[in-house]
Formats: sequence, structure tokens, C-alpha cells
Amino acid sequence: MMAFLQSHDCCPFLHSFSSNNAAEKMNTNFLLTKISFVVCFLLPAFIAPAQNTPAAIQVNQVGFYPNAPKVAVVTVKATSPDFFVIGWQSKDTVLRGKLSEKIQSANSSIITRIADFSSLKKTGTYQVAIPGSHSSYPFVIKEKVLAEVAIAVLKSYYFQRVSMPLDEEYAGKWKRPAGHPDTAVLIHPSAVSEKRPAGTVISSPGGWYDAGDYNKYIVNSGITMATMFAAYEDYEVYYRQLKTGIPGSNNRLPDILDELLVNLRWMLTMQDPADGGVYNKCTNASFDGMVMPGVTTAPRYLVQKGTAATLDFAAVTAQAARIFSQFKSQLPGFSDSCLQAATSAWRWAEANPAMQYDQEAINKKYQPQISTGGYGDRNYDDEFFLASCELFVTTKDTRYLSLLKQQLNRPIRIPSWNQVALPGLYTLLRLKPHMDAETSALLKDVQKRLLAFADTLANGVNGNAFRTVMGRSSSDFNWGSNSNAANQGVLLINAFLLSNNKKYMDAALSNIDYILGRNATGYCFVTGIGTRSPMNPHHRPSVADSITEPVPGFVVGGPNPGQQDKCTYAFKEPETSYTDVACSYASNEIAINWNAPLVYLLNAFEALQSKVGYSK
Repeated sequence: MMAFLQSHDCCPFLHSFSSNNAAEKMNTNFLLTKISFVVCFLLPAFIAPAQNTPAAIQVNQVGFYPNAPKVAVVTVKATSPDFFVIGWQSKDTVLRGKLSEKIQSANSSIITRIADFSSLKKTGTYQVAIPGSHSSYPFVIKEKVLAEVAIAVLKSYYFQRVSMPLDEEYAGKWKRPAGHPDTAVLIHPSAVSEKRPAGTVISSPGGWYDAGDYNKYIVNSGITMATMFAAYEDYEVYYRQLKTGIPGSNNRLPDILDELLVNLRWMLTMQDPADGGVYNKCTNASFDGMVMPGVTTAPRYLVQKGTAATLDFAAVTAQAARIFSQFKSQLPGFSDSCLQAATSAWRWAEANPAMQYDQEAINKKYQPQISTGGYGDRNYDDEFFLASCELFVTTKDTRYLSLLKQQLNRPIRIPSWNQVALPGLYTLLRLKPHMDAETSALLKDVQKRLLAFADTLANGVNGNAFRTVMGRSSSDFNWGSNSNAANQGVLLINAFLLSNNKKYMDAALSNIDYILGRNATGYCFVTGIGTRSPMNPHHRPSVADSITEPVPGFVVGGPNPGQQDKCTYAFKEPETSYTDVACSYASNEIAINWNAPLVYLLNAFEALQSKVGYSK
């Protein structure tokens, strides 16, 4: 993720998918038609300048559920207090309303006025306009309005697959040969053990490229997999019928599990069978250049074991054991193997409770020096907590329960790769009805504190200049800020699942609006979606493949006033500090852990839209 180091089609998705299988082809063509409708409203002559020219009215560029809140934000001086919602083609006025008073943003010098058109429920394609010829990008109102983007962000993981070719029938014009085979990976001198001296050749194929670079990291895979496994457990019925257009889409496994298996099988190769410890990463010594995957032939290494990596692995494999126990006929023995891997990793972590991955220290002792992403962590309480939660829920072994009880009063914090406790709480609360009386009583306090935290998020929306949860504090804008927005949404949805209070869903939806365009930059932050989305993400295949459009379905990092990449930014204020250039790994890179909460968030809304009352 920390790499140091680009003919415009109207419809980026239009030729993305095809299939030789009749059933898959029918599903794919139906999906294509719907996706094309969302992302291809505009004539080519209008789209091209739109990519470089922000609209004066910021709005979710995909659209809205009929009965959901609907807000647009005017970011230029309005000459009239009125706004209008007009038909996209007819230009007829379908709703007239009054703009709010001016609101000074707390995160930039922007002054906004709010256009609330929630009363418009009729399906169709619209724009918001104000006198003076200013108008928003188009959007739709319809049921299942987020279905296409929800599938796209999940399918993005297919495009990150490592050791297999991406065939045209699934990848469309983003087809490519297999990337790094990783069948002959070397044990780095930092990772030696009695049975695996330096230079031992190990096979560690598969998995996903972590971000814009071509390496594979266990720590970042940990939070990614935990988030998406949780999505499956929360919305199992929904995911069992979801088709995403990936290989095996018509087999007897849900597509999300097919995709997660790709990375899980790689993770299992990263465990030393002799002792249960898990290597931190499979990597080049240094980052590849901006080339296609697999072009370079630099040696690949497994680098030092670590406590954080091993515990993240234990948590994910325990979760996997629980989930795949439902699919024993499809995957005989696999669930048992996952549980064995989890318990073995746990034992190693107990014996090595503070094995830090310190890349600087490693490079002072060993050659070759490693300069790829470190994902170094010095505090392992949250990893021990997550692993104990998942192992307890899967095994019901009380040794894990006693440890997790010691940490149940820990503060509620939005997850990140080095802060993984909250997914453990989600797991415990999801399964609270099946807990013993003592643990259930303890979890009542956890639920109360989580709802209180959710209230602090939801209650700040009306005071925000963009009417979103995101941006209630300038600290929301940092490296990977869009994942903060998505993870805030995930927490709010969990609050809804615990309370059935619709205000949490409304608040979570505001952050979807933020990511899809209602923000200070005017970008829909998901590649290939909306009218104005990133065209130059820091993502090696998107840079090197000679295709104008980037690989679709990735959320970029988002505004980051740290600007660690030293690229040229037009703006430096927290909520505007974003630039759509490939050099900007600080604001415009993609990463598997950033997409994961957006997968959860968007698909949760598709699963819950009727229950919440957003659709008929």
C-alpha cells in the first residue's frame, strides 16, 4: 500500500463481462444492462470534460432508494433560495424546494447550502438544479439502486487475483495473463527456522495483491477477510443468491465465499507447519515498477513471522472454520483444516506474545533489505481479543472466553489494519443469543457502549456542511480516509441490527452518499462508477495496461492532508486534499482493506432495503 513510486469509452463496464456458459451469460448480460444504465447516462461529449470539471452541486452520482433520504449540496454561491429537481431527459421540473441557510464547513473553506428532496419518491433519472445554469450530475431513483456498485466493489477482488489469468469472459477488456506464480518463494534470512533455513524454497501461490503494489500481506488480509466474512454471516440469505460474474459463479458456493477462498488458500500457505507461526508477507525485496503483474522476475520472499500476523491468521481461519462447516460436501475436510490452523497459530502466539515485525531492525541484520509495506504493529491486545472472540464462538472452548472477558470493556474504535478489536465485538454481539447467561450480561454493556458510539456518529450529521457522518472531525481525513467513511457506516448498520432504529441506517446511508459523490471534491470515489470518478488511481495494472479506464470497482484512499507522496495537490485543506494522479499513493491508491467495509456497507443496504422501508 505504501509504494513509492497512465480513446475514452462512454461505458467503462460495457464490455467487461461475457461468458461461454449459457446461464452465466444470461446473468452477465442482465448485469451489464443494469450497470450500463447507471454509469453511462451521458453522451461522450459531456462525459469527457465532466471528469475534469467538478459540478457546482454535489450529489450521490449513482442514486437513491425511493423512500430513503435524498440530499444534494450546493458548493457555489446561489443567486436564489430555490432549487429544482428536473427530469434528466425531459428537463421538466418534478420538485421545487428551498435551499438551507449557508453552512461553513469545519473541514475546509467551502460554504454550502443543502437541497433536501427526500419527498421525491418516483422512480426515474434526475438532476438537481439551481437558477444560474448550475446543475448536479444525473442520478436515478429506484429500488435496488446500489446493486450494481455493490457487485462492482466485491468483484474488484477478482481483478486483484495473483497467480491466475484473468480471462476475457470474466474480466472483459481488463483481461491479463497470470501475475506472480509464487510457486518458488524463498525463506528470507529473517524467517529462518530449524526446518526452513534461509533460501528454502516454498510454494505460496494465489491470494490477492494487497493494493496498488504486487505484494501479499497477512496483516492487511486479516482485517479484510474478517470484514467480508462478517458480511456473509450477517446477510447469508442475500449472499447465497448474489451473482457477481466470477469463475465458478454457478457452483454450489456463494460467490463471496468463492472469492474469499482465493485469498484464504494463500493465507494457509503462509503458516509454518512445524510450529504454527505465520510469516508477515510474501514480497519482493522492493516494489515493482509501474508494470503489469508477473512481468518482473525479481525473487519473492517469505519474511519474518510475527505476533500480529499470526493472530490475524488465527482469527480469520477460526471464522472460516465456522462458515465453511456449512459446506462440507463441497469442501470435504476444509473446515477442520482451518480450525486446526487456527488453534496451531494461537499456540504459537501464546508462546510468542510480542514478536514485532520491525522492518527497520530486520534490514540492519539481514540481506536482502526489504522496503515493501511493513504493516508493523507494536500492540497485540486487539489481535489477541479478535482471535479469542472468533475461536470461542467457533469452538465454545472456555479458555478463549476467559481471555476475551478481560477485554470486553475496551474502547470502541473504528477498525483499521492495526486496530482489529471491533470485528470481534461484532461477532460476539451477532451471536449473543447463543451465549451463556454471564457472557450475555457482559455483552449488554458492550451493546450499550456501541450504541452510544453510534449515537455520536449519527447525531453529528445535521451539523455537517455535507450532511454526512464522515467529516464530523477533521481527524476523519487521513491515509485511507474513505475506509473511515465505510467503517463508520458498518458500525452504524450494526447499531441498527442491534436496535432496529432506522436513524442509524439513515446515517450510514449518508456516508454512502459521501463516497459516491456528495463530498467536497465532487468525485465519486469508486472507479468506473458515476459521472466523475478517479481515472488515474495508484494501481499498477490500471497504469500499465494501456486501457484508458482504470480497473473498475475500487474505492481510492480519499482526501488526506498528510500528502505523504509529495505529489502536486490543488488543495491542502482536510476534506479537499485529494488528487486524481497515479503518483498519489497517499490519496489515490486502492487497497483490499479499504474496499472490504464498502463491500459490507453497500451489500448490507441491498439486503436490508425492504426491511428498513427504503423500497416498496
